[in-house]
Amino acid sequence: MADDDALWQLFAATFPGLALPAHVAARLPALVPRRRLADGRSLFVQGQRTTAFYAVAAGEIETRLTGMDGTVSVIEHVGPPRLFGLAAFAAGQPAEYEAVARGASEVLVIGREAYTLLMDEAPGFARALLAEFARRYDGTLRLLQAARHQRAAERVMLALAQLARERGRAAGGGWLEVAATQTELARLAHLSRQTANELLCAAEAAGHIRRGRGRWWWRPAPGVSRA
Repeated sequence: MADDDALWQLFAATFPGLALPAHVAARLPALVPRRRLADGRSLFVQGQRTTAFYAVAAGEIETRLTGMDGTVSVIEHVGPPRLFGLAAFAAGQPAEYEAVARGASEVLVIGREAYTLLMDEAPGFARALLAEFARRYDGTLRLLQAARHQRAAERVMLALAQLARERGRAAGGGWLEVAATQTELARLAHLSRQTANELLCAAEAAGHIRRGRGRWWWRPAPGVSRA
């Protein structure tokens, strides 16, 4: 059975304003188990057909693609309480990417029975899920486009924005505090650590970020979206 708090935190963050019927809310926790993953453990691999989609309850899941030449490209670092793996599950197709735990992590497993209950008996859930899927797809598409076509500095800024969106906490004065390492940022931006460091130094000199050990602070420029 899922941890009820984690499940309801997921709904509050992902589907704000969605009110579940009482009988759905009563049945759902028993249909959403919680799975623990050790650091480096794959939840599913590229090309695997999945029987559920997932939400991060604790820790972090890295989604990544492996090319024919063995090159690994990180798509996203998914933290709580966000969803992932919906496209392959809903379409009944093999997963296009691998999902790997970064550190000890826990996920909520939303299988066919829970999905059917929500889709069939929770008015508004299908629309809310479609809207969330569209937001996730748009963000991922921008990152993939950046990785292939945009300059290194632009890729770093997009990676900064993504990490701030996923982990950022208001720190006053328009700053967001983000717990993330330079290595994570470099990997997400598809850059070497040295190149990422040079670009971060430039951003710090320009007053866009402040850096600390294992964390940094970011203040988006006017007109720059955090979404």
